[in-house]
Amino acid sequence: MAISGRQNPSSDARLFKLCPFWSSRNGLLSSNHSEANVQRSSKTVSSVARSLLPPRRRLRLDPSSYLYFPYEPGKQVRSAVLLKNTSKSHVAFKFQTTAPKSCYMRPPGGILAPGESLIATVFKFVEQPENNEKLSDQKQRVKFKIMSLKVKEGVDYVPELFDEQKDLVAVERILRVVFIDPERQSPALEKLKRQLAEADAAVEARKKPPAEAGPRVVAEGLVIDEWKERREKYLARQQVQAVDSV
Repeated sequence: MAISGRQNPSSDARLFKLCPFWSSRNGLLSSNHSEANVQRSSKTVSSVARSLLPPRRRLRLDPSSYLYFPYEPGKQVRSAVLLKNTSKSHVAFKFQTTAPKSCYMRPPGGILAPGESLIATVFKFVEQPENNEKLSDQKQRVKFKIMSLKVKEGVDYVPELFDEQKDLVAVERILRVVFIDPERQSPALEKLKRQLAEADAAVEARKKPPAEAGPRVVAEGLVIDEWKERREKYLARQQVQAVDSV
């Protein structure tokens, strides 16, 4: 008896009528497959969109784009920049420069609590202009990069943090050098002098030893002089001895 390779369409129809879950299952699988493709494509689009968006900054800088230095060839001059943590987390920061031999920062890095700020001082040796060298050429050679990293509260700052978590490091700003005339008054020069004075005052305050503990305070604002208390106890003992001797 020969077996035909063709199947009767009517028998297939009857078979699906008897087992309708086959058809619904195939439809469900195709639907799920389509939804998974849509989700994957949406994730891909969102990741591409995030990569195109500018990174969210954790620090606010002032000045935000430049470092102003007095132009005094052959001398070491200073600039300053205010860093403020505008995020809700502790943030580590770190300076880098393209001219580490002639420039350094104080502090070179650190950790700022939420809302905390400090003024960093930047030192630079201004080179004498070479033959036919333009001032703009000297400025373009030196740049400063400020990087940030979100850290947990209580973490101690070490530069290696940025190497260990380099995928999470954000470049906050790349600051360019601007030279200003120290003999000519300008808003930039006045602001620089004010920031440097604040930075110097903060450094001196950190150098001072912690204040000694003052007089003991008990009850509600009652101040007790310890030396006076000791003298009164001594006099009381002397009176007791005098009475006993009588």
